[in-house]
Amino acid sequence: MNDERVVNRDIPPPSLALSVVLPVYNEVENIVELHREIAAVLDVMEGETEVIYVDDGSSDGTLDKLRELHAEDARVVVVEFRRNFGQTAAMAAGFELARGAVVVAMDADRQNDPADIPALLDKIGEGYDLVSGWRHDRKDGFLLRLLPSRLANKLISWATDVHLHDYGCSLKAFRYDVVKKISLYGEMHRFIPALASAVGARIAEVKVNHRPRVAGVSKYGISRTFRVLLDLVTVKFLMRFSSRPMQFFGSFGLISGFIGFVICLWLTLEKLIYQVPMADRPLLLLGILLIFIGLQFITVGLLAELMTRTYHEAQDKPIYTVRNLYRRK
Repeated sequence: MNDERVVNRDIPPPSLALSVVLPVYNEVENIVELHREIAAVLDVMEGETEVIYVDDGSSDGTLDKLRELHAEDARVVVVEFRRNFGQTAAMAAGFELARGAVVVAMDADRQNDPADIPALLDKIGEGYDLVSGWRHDRKDGFLLRLLPSRLANKLISWATDVHLHDYGCSLKAFRYDVVKKISLYGEMHRFIPALASAVGARIAEVKVNHRPRVAGVSKYGISRTFRVLLDLVTVKFLMRFSSRPMQFFGSFGLISGFIGFVICLWLTLEKLIYQVPMADRPLLLLGILLIFIGLQFITVGLLAELMTRTYHEAQDKPIYTVRNLYRRK
């Protein structure tokens, strides 16, 4: 089936027991062995399953391997992006196509262990909506990977009030209805637990195995830490003010305007009562500036309110385009 867009506005009920979603980018050396491990886990499970590989514009032959897996295993679904859209878009595509009552997401670099999937499903069975993996014994370098990750985890937990040891672990399990309610864009895949918490999901964490990379090249670098900090500001805003932006911008506007008004009022009283000159006082310019800044913040808040109303009333637009979709059942 060829499709420029795979977008499902009306959410049908799940038709399978489990969907495994994997964003894939240039993992030709890992993908066949990884699928063998996943298939070994799924073979002993009850109910129908599927494995959704989202090829995010790979250029090293990964797509050819995925097509071969699709031809050999009816459970394999391959989504071929037209170009590299990023991990968040790949996960969004996989989530949108997933038909399992439980959806498991994981990386394709073989550092996540498919043998941990049953433990995640058991935790879901206890009544949780999202179960996140915790790589308690990570096999990464301390300075460039472990230390920035630990600092980021503490910062994200503090800012979002969703306390997890390992936000960066891609191995997660979700209930179907939670996956369908999460809107991903930008690079928000790192904050899925926080976004899920915003829609009322019950979240748990399970220790999982983390393996060293044995083939291929890592796609992450130290620059990722700075992007996380910028994205965290966005998530914090979305969680608290996405439906009421005027409360955010208006608060700054009222504070700035009030301070500017008090300054100007004080200078005016000094002029009227004590005949103190006003024209050559920098404080007067500061007061006027603060009043105008306050008006600008309030104006931005009003515009943001209008945009919010438009966003909630308009149809969502996809953040990716699909060249081909390979599905056998």
